[in-house]
Amino acid sequence: MSAKGLGRGFDVLVPIGVDVAEVATGSHEKVHKLAVDIVVPKSDQPRRNFDETALNELAQSIREYGIVQPLIVSQIEQNLYSIIAGERRWRAAKIAGLTEVPAIIRSATEHQQIELALLENVQRTDLSPIELAATLYRLHHQFSQSYEDISKRLGKAYPTIINIIRLLGLPTEMQESLQAGNITEGHARSLLSLQKYPKEQKALFANILSKHWNVRQAEQFVVNVKRGQTADESKKPSKVVPDATATKIQKHLGAKKVILQTSAKGSGKLVITYSSEKELSKIVAKILK
Repeated sequence: MSAKGLGRGFDVLVPIGVDVAEVATGSHEKVHKLAVDIVVPKSDQPRRNFDETALNELAQSIREYGIVQPLIVSQIEQNLYSIIAGERRWRAAKIAGLTEVPAIIRSATEHQQIELALLENVQRTDLSPIELAATLYRLHHQFSQSYEDISKRLGKAYPTIINIIRLLGLPTEMQESLQAGNITEGHARSLLSLQKYPKEQKALFANILSKHWNVRQAEQFVVNVKRGQTADESKKPSKVVPDATATKIQKHLGAKKVILQTSAKGSGKLVITYSSEKELSKIVAKILK
């Protein structure tokens, strides 16, 4: 397949400029009622994890209003259909206790099925960063789609696409942690910055998990490493020494400790430490005064 796009077959299935939501409601296609137990998910569905809370909310909506948008399926054998688009609706329908689901049956090729499933997931659901990265990587390598074309088709900036793809360069355990939500995408980018420093990368990952470091602390760790510090020396972000302004504020408020943390861009935060609720009340009173 050429790198010009997702292919002529897919353009027939979902023409450029047509929203995926409109694909399942075309007046020229018949909507069938299929038993939920003869409909199955695709094994290569991009989405691997489904938020249980969101599914239950969708199930409640389905109980009240039914399934507004039909699933798109393809027949794989007698009385068995594979979901091309709409797995979340199918799962929620099962939770809601439905015995049938509305579906449009397509005779799409395997190639077209995969492309439509990928496009629907990228455009219409909140894939995790790792799921999205894997999906974009597959679009590029399996379908010879350039990242420039992918960015235009999805309406995402090219650097955004590249940064998402880079997440696949993380070690497996870090990818799994990101997938599970134990670290954020911001943490992941800091970890990626240490690909050439595997020991320090592992140390940073351990500190994020065990000490609950925020992204700012992770970024400072990266800065320290790249300044030539060892992993042991960088286990804690560099201490912020209170300046004259912080000292004045501390004395004025009668606080136990005051620290000014300023970024290179000039933004920052004022950290006020107190030792008791009584001391906090006094500090608040002075601030309000």
